[in-house]
Amino acid sequence: MSNVTGDPTGDLPSTAVALPGSTAVQSSPPTDRPVRVYADGIYDLFHFGHARSLEQAKKSSVPLCKFPNTYLLVGCCNDETTHKYKGRTVMAAEERYESLRHCKWVDEVIPDAPWVINQEFLDNNRIDYVAHDSLPYADTSGAGKDVYEFVKKVGRFKETMRTEGISTSDIIMRIVKDYNQYVMRNLDRGYSREDLGVSFVKACHLLLLLFCYLFIFLEKRLRVNMRLKKLQERVKEQQEKVGEKIQTVKMLRNEWVENADRWVAGFLEIFEEGCHKMGTAIRDSIQERLIKQIPRKKLENGQDDDTDDQFYEEYFDHDMGSDEDEDEKYYDEEEELEEEKKENAVKTDAKDK
Repeated sequence: MSNVTGDPTGDLPSTAVALPGSTAVQSSPPTDRPVRVYADGIYDLFHFGHARSLEQAKKSSVPLCKFPNTYLLVGCCNDETTHKYKGRTVMAAEERYESLRHCKWVDEVIPDAPWVINQEFLDNNRIDYVAHDSLPYADTSGAGKDVYEFVKKVGRFKETMRTEGISTSDIIMRIVKDYNQYVMRNLDRGYSREDLGVSFVKACHLLLLLFCYLFIFLEKRLRVNMRLKKLQERVKEQQEKVGEKIQTVKMLRNEWVENADRWVAGFLEIFEEGCHKMGTAIRDSIQERLIKQIPRKKLENGQDDDTDDQFYEEYFDHDMGSDEDEDEKYYDEEEELEEEKKENAVKTDAKDK
């Protein structure tokens, strides 16, 4: 069967030339038609390693021999041949054929491919080159001969590179390694133990493991929930502490405002008292200076003149007026004193005379 309906092939076979210093011959590619390259294998559990090898065969990524136009034929052995010479496969033959048909590098699939290639097979399928990796594969003789020994001798073998880290055997090894998990996975999805080929004891064992895993999962979930609860409690405690600190800050702020008002009132009171004391001191100083400037006169009977006392009382005990009024009063009193002095002098002269 083929993905592509035929190819324009001619009946002219490719020529072969002898390699220098070797008994093998190197076939030269045809130039008047697409080069027909053949690759074969089992292709069980088709993966990207298979796809890469087929890509190399399609592109003929071989040094000194890159074909501009290639028609890739892929041979796949049936179940009978594969189970006889290689072993049990996971996928049936038809499944493996169908996987190859859906690979974009494949032009044609040859089912029931032979295990060992001969000249007749190459001629019947007009194959120019055979592409495969260089690892030797045992033939049907049991003598350990390479199945590609014939095409290597006739110069029609093209080596491809294997993809490291991926193979059908590796995939099967992963399944075998985690066998219990895959069995429990399928049991969870509705497969019966008869479908999986598992005995009753094994099924009970797996179910016990499943319950253990479930218990471990629930325990871990419970621990996580407990940790979350403790974390929430810590967050709540921190929030309460922050709230208390905010209340404390508010109280301190109110207390500071009250103290500030009291401090300002006390300062104003002290300032007012100081201003009053300063005014009193200034008034006393003025009184002392005035007392020193105005001489006190004795009356004839030995008593002080009441005029001076009356002057002082009128000057210092009345309400403070404007500066101009005080100056006028001061000068008026000075004139009165001068007149009194003149009268006393006249009286004194009259007595003396």
